[in-house]
Amino acid sequence: GWLIKSENYQALNTILPKFKERVQTIYIDPPFNLDSSDQFLYRTNYKDANWATLLENRLRLAKNWLNEKGSIFVRCDYNGNWIVRPIMNEIFGEENFRNNIIIKRYTGLPKTGGVKLEEDCEYLIYFTKNSEKVFFKQLLKEKDPKWMNLSSRPSKKENNKAITLEGKQYYPPKFQRWALSQETVSQLYQEKRVKVENGKIKILIDRLIIGTNWTDIPGYSSGTGFQTENSEILLKRVIESTSNQGDLVLDFFLGSGTTTAVAHKLGRKWIGVEMGEHFYDVILPRMKKVLAYDKSGISKEVKEYQGGGFFKYYELEQYEETLANCKYEDGDLFTSPSKTPYQEYVFMKDEKMLKALEIDYENNK
Repeated sequence: GWLIKSENYQALNTILPKFKERVQTIYIDPPFNLDSSDQFLYRTNYKDANWATLLENRLRLAKNWLNEKGSIFVRCDYNGNWIVRPIMNEIFGEENFRNNIIIKRYTGLPKTGGVKLEEDCEYLIYFTKNSEKVFFKQLLKEKDPKWMNLSSRPSKKENNKAITLEGKQYYPPKFQRWALSQETVSQLYQEKRVKVENGKIKILIDRLIIGTNWTDIPGYSSGTGFQTENSEILLKRVIESTSNQGDLVLDFFLGSGTTTAVAHKLGRKWIGVEMGEHFYDVILPRMKKVLAYDKSGISKEVKEYQGGGFFKYYELEQYEETLANCKYEDGDLFTSPSKTPYQEYVFMKDEKMLKALEIDYENNK
């Protein structure tokens, strides 16, 4: 993996040539456009127009990182979903919108009082790079096992095909068709998940398809002390449904580092970008623990994860720092007959003085 401390627009621009069209899954949880920033380590009091521009600039770059089979998830709340969706429609195309996923906002007792319903959910807006080529894996979750009659679905035809089990044919009701094919039922029968009882086909229901309601799992966690730490089980669903082991996962609003932690535990390659100083006191220690086998989050349920691996971390010099570290040669900006002021300024030679370099004049070192 790569951890990069940088303003994310500059990071996305700088290393795009190396990673263009190589990323399989992008997940971001950008700062929400709230009324104030008092309760967070980062700014959240954006005006809607400023917030929209911040997202639009970065999402345009992010699209270039995704491969043809790739997916992107943007987390937002009721303040932001009406802004995120049209921006992504424009950048990725309406035809590549997949789902609006509902996630749990918090756990615990709701607040009392007030004059409106409590906001107890947030959203993942899910788009793909190319809906005709996208990789997507349908996930299942376990439930209490129960034997149920094989279900049927409406059909325009009066009579539909039967399913044959144990040498006997079973027809669906009139103007109905079986919900499963003969091949699927036969396979489930071999797995002892289908049986014939009292002249009816019974199927064992012990798993459910995961839809767009993800409120069965927590949306936030509190393992690092970071106030808006995303839960690992949430990122596990995102990453497992849209990528395979060895694929590359990107998060350029990394926050507490949940995306990179989960990607590593699931055997994915990853890149995380964060500009806050918590890069050093939250994210870096967390990822070192992941390498040393962190027992929290999804660790115990991912049997393949036993720690190990490596990552690199960088601090990308910011544009302002570059200017501060430059000493320009003397030059008359306005009187050169052969160059415009713009050319004179841009093409002046510079001497780079790194802050890391200290000169001991007394000892000539």
